[in-house]
Amino acid sequence: MVQVIDAHKSFGAFEILKGINLSVNKGQIVAIIGPSGSGKSTLLRSINHLEALNKGEVWVDGIQVNRPLTGHAFEQHINSVRQRMGMVFQHFNLFPHMTVGENVTVGPIKLRKMPAARARDLAMELLGKVGLQDKYDAYPSRLSGGQKQRVAIARALAMEPSVMLFDEATSALDPELVDEVNLVMKQLASEHMTMIIVTHEMRFASEVADRVLFMDGGIVVEEGPPSEIFSNPRMDRTRTFLKKHLAG
Repeated sequence: MVQVIDAHKSFGAFEILKGINLSVNKGQIVAIIGPSGSGKSTLLRSINHLEALNKGEVWVDGIQVNRPLTGHAFEQHINSVRQRMGMVFQHFNLFPHMTVGENVTVGPIKLRKMPAARARDLAMELLGKVGLQDKYDAYPSRLSGGQKQRVAIARALAMEPSVMLFDEATSALDPELVDEVNLVMKQLASEHMTMIIVTHEMRFASEVADRVLFMDGGIVVEEGPPSEIFSNPRMDRTRTFLKKHLAG
């Protein structure tokens, strides 16, 4: 479903990705952990070309995301490819002047040319999935942070993507609101939605992921099933990180 081949990315003289390879099968949940500045979010953002790689290839659902096109041809291509990917960021990025329902339906109506009635039905179904069906006509300013993030997830799902990308989706939330968002993500995992999750929550990663990647210094230091990574990591860098991160 997702393949990243020899991904390199630099910001000026600083190389943030140093030849990353990643393969994610359909229905697989991959969690990416590691210290700040390790390249986790840059890798995730390169998958839908929010960050352009200096070298390497990204493939999603059999289509090369970063095809060597220019101008209008590339714009059309990337807009089409991005419809296959849902992305949820640290901050919710909801349109404040739109109701919850309008936030969820705008993508399907504008981009997928879905009839308004069908888009509304889909939005109600997805808001029900995230426990917010009663907020359809509310504005984002009336929602808690956890509710806003659940709406953001419903909005991403409304495009009926092949893969969901989560970039520290709970890091901007108050601790008591984290679980309600994680619960939605766990439900998606139980439905075998293909997901790549950048997270600082080790317990959540161990419960949800099929595979865990530990990144540091722009490389994948170690990867494997959660039971292996969290209980018996092979690499000293992984052990040091987990010891610090799981302390207490």
